[in-house]
Amino acid sequence: MTMLPIIGALVVLAGAVFMVLASVGVLRMPDPYNRIQAGTKASTLGVVMALVGLGIYQPDWLPKMIVIALFVLITNPLSSHALARAAHGAGVPLADETVRDELAESKAPPVPANDAKDSEVDAAGESSEEEEPAT
Repeated sequence: MTMLPIIGALVVLAGAVFMVLASVGVLRMPDPYNRIQAGTKASTLGVVMALVGLGIYQPDWLPKMIVIALFVLITNPLSSHALARAAHGAGVPLADETVRDELAESKAPPVPANDAKDSEVDAAGESSEEEEPAT
């Protein structure tokens, strides 16, 4: 018996372990953003390891498995990023433990150069500032 099937089976098993860890991470994380991150990182590694393990187990399939693994490596992070951005845009709340929301900070409107006191305008469109007499 050759060693390639054994090595391939062990790599597939390691990939399966990473996929199980991804599912545990999805269950344990406090908010959707952390769940997306935990599921994406571990499942990407697990799927790639399973595909490479299948390629080692069945050497004729290795080029196809590498192409599929590259596709997974490109699309999995992109899709999770799109899901997280859509959730943030829809207003899905962060966990209470979240310290900083950098995406909200980057979307904050710029502070105007003029001070709000200098150009207060009431509902009728008239300035509430006292006009200085012309000299």
